[in-house]
Order: sequence, then C-alpha cells, then structure tokens
Amino acid sequence: MAHIALFHSVYGLRAVEHAAADRFRAAGHEVVTPDLYAGAIATTIDGGFALKDRIGWEVIVERARDAVGRMSAGTVLAGVSMGAGVVGELLADRRDTAGLLLLHGITEIPASARTALPVQLHVADPDMFAPPAAVADWEKAAKSVGAAVQVFTYPGVGHFYTDASLRDHDAEAADRTWRRSLDFLRHL
Repeated sequence: MAHIALFHSVYGLRAVEHAAADRFRAAGHEVVTPDLYAGAIATTIDGGFALKDRIGWEVIVERARDAVGRMSAGTVLAGVSMGAGVVGELLADRRDTAGLLLLHGITEIPASARTALPVQLHVADPDMFAPPAAVADWEKAAKSVGAAVQVFTYPGVGHFYTDASLRDHDAEAADRTWRRSLDFLRHL
C-alpha cells in the first residue's frame, strides 16, 4: 500500500482528481487530495491560469508543503498537469519520496533526488504543455540524475485526456493510464 499526495490541475480540485483518488483507494492505497485553491474552481483553462496567478505560485506551493508536512517521508507525490509542477517544488525537500506519478505534465527532477527514484509519466502526444521534444529532454535529464523513469505517451489525444468532463477526454487512453498507474503504485 502506498501513501499518495495527489495535486490537482490548474482548474482546481475537481471530480477528476477525486475519481483518481477513489480509484487508488479502491486498490488499497491511502490518498490525500490537497485543495491548493481553497475551494476555487475554474471552468476553462484560461480561467484556471487566471486563478493560479491570482492565488500566486508561492501560496500554492506553501499549501502543498503544509499538506505533505504531516505525511510520511515515503509518500508518493502525484500531480495532474499543474500538479506536476507542484510535485517538482516539493521533491527537493523530500528525498525519501517513494515515487512520482506525473499525469499530463513534466517537472524537473533535482540532482538531490534519491538514486533510482521511480517516476512514471503519462502525457498526450503531442501535448501543448509538454511537447515531444520537451518530454524527450525531460526524460534524458531525469535519467541523468539517476531516476528510474517510465514514459507513456498517448498519440492523438488532448492534453487532459483523463478528464471525462472535457473535450480532451479519451476513454481508452484514460483506462490505460489508470491501469499503468495502479501497476506502478503496486510495485513501489
């Protein structure tokens, strides 16, 4: 069983993150879903970026630090899109992190990360926020600091393909993502 902190996208904490957490809980994992926006939710991606900017990145990261501060050092850090960036901010101070699960976004893996840190990435191909060249560079950089990286790309789907409420949704790709994510968590 893994302990997981799942950080939401730029839209805010919504049904898609709650459903992912429920899926992980059903497999026996303990999951928290910190609300980094304190209840605010956007209905469009532009609205999400405006909300993020209004709250401020420093406040978002501080809320995330507060949320994981009470969790074990071996907590899995998981992030959905913007949440992947949050994970990157926390990782430098959480060397004993059990693993990283990155959905719809990449983040820098610092050189201070523990050797062989398990990292699994799921992104659309192409993805406007994580273009193929950026993903290739990210994978090379993550491996260069010793991370054990798995990259799964999903051709022809939209950026946030796991969210059934958005036009990006692709049921088949989402199902593969959740199966692969559960397998990743099971092997940590």
